[in-house]
Amino acid sequence: MFTDKARFGYTEKEYAQFKEFAWKVLLSFGLTYMFFYNGRQNINLVLTQMAEGLGSTTAAMGVVSSALFWCYAFGQLINGRLGAYFGYKKFMMFGIVSSAILNILISFQSSIPVIAVLWGLNGYCQSMVWANGIGVINNWWPKEDRGFASGVATAFSGVAQIVTYITIMFCIVQNPEWGWRAAFRYPMLPVLAMVVIFAFLFKSKPEDVGLKPFKEDDLESDTKDKELAVEIENRGFFYPYKLLFSESKVIVFCFIAAIAGIGRYGLLTWVPTYFVEYMGLSIKAGIMSAILLPVGQAFAEFVFPFMTDKVFNGKREPMLVLASISTFVGMMVFAQVETQEIASIILLIVGVSSMVDGVIWAVAGDIGGRALSSTVVGVLDWAVYIGAAVQAVAFGFVKDNFGWDAIFITIGCLYILMLGLTLKARSMKMKNL
Repeated sequence: MFTDKARFGYTEKEYAQFKEFAWKVLLSFGLTYMFFYNGRQNINLVLTQMAEGLGSTTAAMGVVSSALFWCYAFGQLINGRLGAYFGYKKFMMFGIVSSAILNILISFQSSIPVIAVLWGLNGYCQSMVWANGIGVINNWWPKEDRGFASGVATAFSGVAQIVTYITIMFCIVQNPEWGWRAAFRYPMLPVLAMVVIFAFLFKSKPEDVGLKPFKEDDLESDTKDKELAVEIENRGFFYPYKLLFSESKVIVFCFIAAIAGIGRYGLLTWVPTYFVEYMGLSIKAGIMSAILLPVGQAFAEFVFPFMTDKVFNGKREPMLVLASISTFVGMMVFAQVETQEIASIILLIVGVSSMVDGVIWAVAGDIGGRALSSTVVGVLDWAVYIGAAVQAVAFGFVKDNFGWDAIFITIGCLYILMLGLTLKARSMKMKNL
């Protein structure tokens, strides 16, 4: 992490100011994003209630929930570039406020097609924030601390899942007459409150506070970053995509990211419903039983990227290898468990082992540097949410035709595929980046 000495091309006074704003940017983004999840994960906790209230099936509501993932994936592919074009801060704030409004609108609907459309639009608005936020963080945090910074940011998204679980449960318990609609109303209030704080503290780049861009200790990397920024500016809007998709290693990491999306959102989407439908728990008890999953994920979001910096000397693949193996084992065991208490404990372990998103965002920073990081994050998060969208549709079908165990066995087997892809990526070299 930052030291107290002048570094990165700054005087001692400039460096102190740089450190202060770097932390303000990281924490304001993390805290805002933590509550932002209230407008994304809420539907997963009330799928059974929505199905009953709207006269539908849980599997059909899974298809509705996938609308967010499809639109989020599309948005991630382009919004990393659009944020840079229109201005990161304004673009992100528009997405946050629009998402909150769409959630509130959904709470007044009774038509499944209308809900699906609004939920899809919400997915697009949700996609305006993450890639751009990570891109801005890379403007403030040098390469040697990038794993730590991306880990802190991603840890907030992990904690966000816990906050969402607690918030939705509280809203439902306090407003039983609203049923599932409560999950889309009150949880938006802290989102709108945080965006005000975000507006004051978040700065897109050092130049916004009168500082010059920092210089990397690695002069070769710093020079390459600056040359790439000039090339991108001169070659047009779509050039970064041409550059990225020409790299085989980026393609491999897209598949790794897609598997991570299937694993993460497959568990977050279906585990609460599993406890309610299969184990016969109430919605409240089901949420409480499933909460150890996001607890484990939140822990991993912070620790894994930090370990890649400090234990593996900036190498990301060893952490992905360990996570792949342990998730496979955890899923095979979970599929055989019949008691709620043991299932919850295994969920904690699986939550830790399966949560590799933070490592993937560190990879994005390594590949794209400051010049391309938001675009690379957008591309990889696009892949994450393609995976998330596929699981939302596919696992509803799998559950109805092959049973609950088949979902968890499938997730475990996919992490073995991730292991193979990671070992392949480890030996690959970048041609143009």
